[in-house]
Amino acid sequence: MTRNYARRYANEFNIFRAIYQALWCLFVAIPVFWFFYKFEIKGRENIPKDGKFICAANHVSHLDPFLVSVAIRKPIAYMAKKELFENSSFFTLNMDWLGAFAVNREKLEVSTIKTVKELYKTKWLLGIFPQGGIRKNHTIEKINKGFAVIAKAAKWDILPISITGCEKYNWIPFGAKVIVQIGKPISYKMSQDKIIENWGKQVATMSNYQYIETETENAETQEQQEFADV
Repeated sequence: MTRNYARRYANEFNIFRAIYQALWCLFVAIPVFWFFYKFEIKGRENIPKDGKFICAANHVSHLDPFLVSVAIRKPIAYMAKKELFENSSFFTLNMDWLGAFAVNREKLEVSTIKTVKELYKTKWLLGIFPQGGIRKNHTIEKINKGFAVIAKAAKWDILPISITGCEKYNWIPFGAKVIVQIGKPISYKMSQDKIIENWGKQVATMSNYQYIETETENAETQEQQEFADV
């Protein structure tokens, strides 16, 4: 039977996966970051002390989930494109144990909505890269609206995070500088378009990237209703 990596349950976001993710950050990610990069975290004072929120960062490399986790210091369940789970391998198994779950980047599906609702019952946060795939063009553009729909439906604020410096992988010790900067939380009570605009502008400002406004169709009422109906 093929494993459904899109549909996850609250009991899967357990202490064992949280420890596994923490160990990866502590013994793999952090040593790599500090040895191969000049690694800096800014804005940790902006992390909400209580309650659930969505960690939403720009996406410049495969290191990004670990960079965000190291900066936030809490277990985070990341949305990852479903294509990454299509082959049975150590990579897929590792992503599973790190708490990632598969999503369709083209459409907010029922399985995604159900998995997010399961997160309500846990102490895990949700991690999203609103631009979808990796973007190395120093531009904040083509922002997918799904993260705003989820934020409004779940009533979770969004924590904008910028990542710069690892657009190119560095194998020379201390040869490049990586900066993870955490912005001001964005209220889920804002309109969908305002959430997207606020996130894009904050991340662009923090990363010194160009911001290109994303044209959005106002279908938030229908999609939020779909979220509520599941």
